[in-house]
Amino acid sequence: MRDRSPVVMNKLDDAFRFQQQALGLLSRRQDILASNIANADTPGYKARDIDFTQQLKAAMENNAMAKSPVSLSLTSNKHIEGKARPFDDSQLLYRVPDQPSADGNTVDMDRERVNFADNAVKYQSGLTFLGADIKKMMTVLSQG
Repeated sequence: MRDRSPVVMNKLDDAFRFQQQALGLLSRRQDILASNIANADTPGYKARDIDFTQQLKAAMENNAMAKSPVSLSLTSNKHIEGKARPFDDSQLLYRVPDQPSADGNTVDMDRERVNFADNAVKYQSGLTFLGADIKKMMTVLSQG
């Protein structure tokens, strides 16, 4: 009988990596939405957000490239490393207001509250799924 351990471990690793990426992005988005809410009365503040789906897709593609058997080699210290960059503010999107304000602030509190609550539910769901995956793994290992 063939040893399938490496295949199983790779699948587990991929599942946990996906959950890690998703939870990290959801956490980052929650911080951004909280910042929007906190600055609702700040003149000139521009509401920001991220495209969660696009950012998660990009993160997963970067992970797939990092696991690829083909690796980049640096032949000069002036070369740029070929690994995934962490999320930074350059990836933030600015919201276009539905109704312009006199002070230039683009925060729509109703929209921010809905997005904040929706994101919190998604984060909690992600934690629940991760916990269930860990329980399944522990059950399999204990019955091993």
